Amino acid sequence: MNAQDEVGEFDGLVACITGGSSGIGLATAHALAGRGARVELLDLRAPADPAAARIGHTRCDVGDRDSVHAAVAEVAARQHRIDIVIANAGIGAQGTVEDNSDDEWLHVLDINVVGVARTVAAALPHLRNSPAAAVVVTCSIASWAGLPRRAVYSASKGALYALTLAMAADHLKDGIRVNGVAPGTADTPWVARLLDAARDPALERAALERRQPMGRLVTADEVAHAIAYLASPRSGSTTGTIIAVDGGMLGLRLPPEPRQTLETRFR
Repeated sequence: MNAQDEVGEFDGLVACITGGSSGIGLATAHALAGRGARVELLDLRAPADPAAARIGHTRCDVGDRDSVHAAVAEVAARQHRIDIVIANAGIGAQGTVEDNSDDEWLHVLDINVVGVARTVAAALPHLRNSPAAAVVVTCSIASWAGLPRRAVYSASKGALYALTLAMAADHLKDGIRVNGVAPGTADTPWVARLLDAARDPALERAALERRQPMGRLVTADEVAHAIAYLASPRSGSTTGTIIAVDGGMLGLRLPPEPRQTLETRFR
């Protein structure tokens, strides 16, 4: 494969990305557009990034079935096809099972889980007509690792892991591949807002970096690259797969670093 092959990898294909106005969604939009896709963002807000001017935007609330169906229909009418759906929209929540109200549980599950189901269901008639249909769901390391004070968020992402596999099984005979990515803590605007709200942002960031074996936060571009791989027509035999982009959190169990003392530090 030469460089020109990679540039045109998605030529002629239309990709819809929910939650695409910033962070992982916007990085994915640039990654797919850079390889030839016609990209449409389905989001409540248009991206502020000037470089996204050539990427389409349709207002969409994944928490509202009518809004999702209207947005998908608008994109299909404008582009005459939909080949790829990146179900990326989601919200966060903090707390143990004692801390979140029933309303917050229902809201997080509605956006993070049912929102994905609404989006994929609306796009299915168009995906069934595509010669290269693919769905990629943004799950999380919280899908399979117990993280402190993330009860409702982890429940929603665990449900997404199961939903991704179920959709892969249901729509295999339709010719639709369904996969997911499970990012670790990523350096995105959403995480930046959480850090800004912390009592000591620098200390909190350092703790998040230490939690990942590579010692740093995941970048949005790294997650976007994994999403592009799964969405690519070249990955035609990959379905029902969740790729961890987590700095080694899933598979690595490294020994703790020895504590330094003044005596050892200056030897």
